[in-house]
Amino acid sequence: MTIPLTGSNTTTILDLKAHLHKVFSIKNLGQLHFFLCIEVCYINQGIVLSQRKFTKELLQDCNLDLSKQAKTPLPPNFKLFTNVGDFYLDPLFYRCLVGKLNFLTNTRSNLSFAVQTLSQFLQQPRVPHFQALHHVLRYVAGTIGQGILLYATDQLTLQGYSDSDWASCPNSRRSVTGYVMLLGNSPISWKSKKQGTVSKSSSEAEYRAMAAASSEITWLVRLLQELGVLNLKLVKLNCDDQVAIHIGKNPVFHERTKHIELGCHFTRDKVLEGLIQLSFVPSTNQLDDIFTKSLCSPQHFDLCSKLGLIDTQSSSSLRGGIGDCPASSSAFSTTQQNSQQLTA
Repeated sequence: MTIPLTGSNTTTILDLKAHLHKVFSIKNLGQLHFFLCIEVCYINQGIVLSQRKFTKELLQDCNLDLSKQAKTPLPPNFKLFTNVGDFYLDPLFYRCLVGKLNFLTNTRSNLSFAVQTLSQFLQQPRVPHFQALHHVLRYVAGTIGQGILLYATDQLTLQGYSDSDWASCPNSRRSVTGYVMLLGNSPISWKSKKQGTVSKSSSEAEYRAMAAASSEITWLVRLLQELGVLNLKLVKLNCDDQVAIHIGKNPVFHERTKHIELGCHFTRDKVLEGLIQLSFVPSTNQLDDIFTKSLCSPQHFDLCSKLGLIDTQSSSSLRGGIGDCPASSSAFSTTQQNSQQLTA
């Protein structure tokens, strides 16, 4: 069993290691490099988390022709239908690959929308669904070393972005919710999910997305407070729909929004509590588009860069972790002191 230890006090970490060694006779593996199939790389800007080794094994096991690499996970404005095409003959293989891609979204937020789209057809996948899966794998093959950069900063402010794509599902006309949470400039939580009910307007869909993001903010604030990160209020929640923002801020709109479930008014309650501050962001600055729709390659690359997705361009070491990163050969000093890995 491998146990990573982290903290801001080196003395406390050393005391805990000594206690664990006295009780369990553990082995100190030094600085954290590999844990739960996630590889850790240290650069001047911070820490890069990637799944290069897992990605290589995924591509080798699929036994598909991936020589022609794709520029985006799915083609722009791509749609999949429930009843179009012949049934795929090996649904278990389809489910296995989608499940592995779902695990890959732990460090690859840019795959979230494609994976949630493919996951809708796990029960009875058809040939077009598998062709879309093949397209995603061809994109992954060209970005094997891609990972998420957690910036080294002492400015720990929490903010979120929420968005929706109204009635985008061609089968049910339900909307897609997307949100991402940033601690400083580092994304720490994200989601792409089809909404549970049909929204009658784009503003209603945006409001439902804001409600999902508000719930995530509430949970993150409590979690971070338990970890010693305080003074996170007010958390700015950015949205590109003015009507949804007004509904969330102004109780007078209640008579006009009775058709929206009470759960969606969770956002308004958190605004009144002083936890969340709703803020308008132009659509050109909206980071959530990558979680709600398939994009053209320039926009996809731009959003990947803003979300801190970089390519480590490194090979896995014999320990299973990352060797050297091209950005810097030296590790981030504070992280070196705070991250330790033990084996019991």
